[in-house]
Amino acid sequence: MADKQWIVRSAELTDVAELLRIYTPYVEKTAITFEYDVPSIDEFTQRVKTIQQRYPYLVCESSEGEIVGYAYASTYKGRTAYDWTVETSIYMDQSLKGRGGGSVLHHALEEQLKKQNVYVLLACITAGNAESVGFHGKFAYREVAYFPNLGYKNGEWLDVLWMQKELQPIQGSPNPFIPNEFVGG
Repeated sequence: MADKQWIVRSAELTDVAELLRIYTPYVEKTAITFEYDVPSIDEFTQRVKTIQQRYPYLVCESSEGEIVGYAYASTYKGRTAYDWTVETSIYMDQSLKGRGGGSVLHHALEEQLKKQNVYVLLACITAGNAESVGFHGKFAYREVAYFPNLGYKNGEWLDVLWMQKELQPIQGSPNPFIPNEFVGG
């Protein structure tokens, strides 16, 4: 998928260093992720490989070819009954947020997930992150759960909220989930 400024494509293992460059400030300077330590290149590479077995892992590039963000879906719970529900994650280069790349990226992620017969999208957000709540709200996510004092990072207890979106109408039996490798992801 592309627009005038942004190109979205599947992540490649050669992208991992750039993805980790984008993720690192979120770990080191924010409570957006509850991860305390920046993962190694090897660990991050394994994460990408594992996710890509089932779900899309997309990158957003500028028209100059610079990776400016990434998004992926992951397993909500490991039981078969949850196959049609995923947790979505998106990370943008903090210097380029608010310029539309995240929206293009999230739209592409949704389109891929529809092809896989995913019905429900979830976003786990640190409470107080108005930017993320607003971003997901514009994609029709709604708050469905709030958990006080669920995590501790940067010297404070943090609340967590979950937002949910029905990607496709929920009625009757769902079409079978199709892993990423079978939809050309």
